[in-house]
Amino acid sequence: MDHLLKVGVVEKIMNNYMKTKILIICTGNTCRSQMAEGFLRFFDSELEVFSAGTKAEKVVNPYAVKVMAEKGIDISKQKPKSLDIFIDKYFDYVITVCDGAKEICPVFTGDVKHKLHIGFDDPADAKGTDEEKLIVYRKVRDLIENSFKEFLMKL
Repeated sequence: MDHLLKVGVVEKIMNNYMKTKILIICTGNTCRSQMAEGFLRFFDSELEVFSAGTKAEKVVNPYAVKVMAEKGIDISKQKPKSLDIFIDKYFDYVITVCDGAKEICPVFTGDVKHKLHIGFDDPADAKGTDEEKLIVYRKVRDLIENSFKEFLMKL
């Protein structure tokens, strides 16, 4: 019994010192998930934040980079990553940010405490001039910012 008590105390202490690990998933990992990763890292440097795509593209969307820079957050060095590299890892939260990723999000073989969906429209679907597209990107960026602020307040 004394041994179990010690193990429980050690586990509680370790949990208090471990950083919260968050994985944000989208289809291409070029825009919404990258912006969400950028915001979470900006809001709280103590978080371990990653993003990935179910079908990761090659580069982060330049419009996403531009609208995040307007908020003082540099995501230009972030790279799209495949979800496969995270599939067996531990996460406190796995969050999908697009419906496509939510539907095909695989079963994780790692330990995942909480799975959430916080969905946003895809700004890459925006049509028109560069300025018209940027308006859509800014709208989605602001929704992501507000939604992830709310998420953090509930942690």
